[in-house]
Amino acid sequence: MDFTDPNLRTVPVSLVDVSSYLPGKPVGTEYFTQFSRSERMAKNVMFRAPKARHHVQRDETAVDMAERAVAGLIERHGAQEISNIDVLLTHTQLPDNPVLGCGPEVARRLNMRPGWVFDVHNGGCAAFVHMMSLARMILRTTDARTALIVTAQNCAGPVFTQTEIRGLAQAPVPGDGCGAGLLVKNNDAPILDIECRTYPEFAGDMDFSTGSDRKYWEPGEGQGCVTFSESKVAKVFSRGNRLVPEVALTVCERIGVKSRDIDTFVTNQPNRLFLRNWHDALELPAERHPDTFDDCGNLFAAGIPVTLDTENRAGRLRNGSIVLMSAFAHAGDFAGAAAVRWGAAR
Repeated sequence: MDFTDPNLRTVPVSLVDVSSYLPGKPVGTEYFTQFSRSERMAKNVMFRAPKARHHVQRDETAVDMAERAVAGLIERHGAQEISNIDVLLTHTQLPDNPVLGCGPEVARRLNMRPGWVFDVHNGGCAAFVHMMSLARMILRTTDARTALIVTAQNCAGPVFTQTEIRGLAQAPVPGDGCGAGLLVKNNDAPILDIECRTYPEFAGDMDFSTGSDRKYWEPGEGQGCVTFSESKVAKVFSRGNRLVPEVALTVCERIGVKSRDIDTFVTNQPNRLFLRNWHDALELPAERHPDTFDDCGNLFAAGIPVTLDTENRAGRLRNGSIVLMSAFAHAGDFAGAAAVRWGAAR
């Protein structure tokens, strides 16, 4: 196969369905307020808490979450269709085993034997779009027919409820959840365009620290967490405001649609202010930019598929409508957007 053949770029690939999973009962914000240390930082727009969020249980693994998220796809498409998946891509926010990805174990649980299995660690909050791009490339350039992409956000419960972390301003914002997408080489619900960009100049601006010189794998005191300084928060806020509309508008231009004519806009959901600024930048009313922030918090990479599944099951995504997804990752080192002609099953 000639991978440089321009005809490969026109092979249709569809996002034919999405499904999701939220662990346990909702956890109220009052759990965190009893430990709060800084009223000043808590008032920062980056850390204003949602009403609720979900937390994974201590013994619940990313593979468990993936299996439960894919259950909806199995129910609608049959176990045989999922077991015959050709391409499996997974993204896990907090790997259960730092040496191994969860892809092969997900395949075993789902009775799959895919020809391509990749654990994709980068992409962050934009990982669902990133994996759509990777899956589409593989389907277009090989004999593969189907792909399953899975994003697991599982760090809210394990990390942000630690005794030294749960009092921090950012602790109430994250929530746990998992989303999955089924891609098929056909024209049923075609991906119209995807834009992915890496910004190396911002790599390394997000820190993971134990609050000491101790590396996270070394024994000793201190609890690992993503750390924020107020100066970095301001920089990330400025970048996020710019990057998500930037890649989204690029996709709109290429598919020949004005941003204000997009039917549904779905993004990652770090906080309410980002959400408002993003739909304002695209000249969209808030009702065309749904989110699950108040019920689920910041779901990182799972935010897009969980919101898509929620809206789809509620019947609010009309078949044939244009759904635009956009997100940025980490401190702004990656951003991606994708447009789909909606046609997912319910």
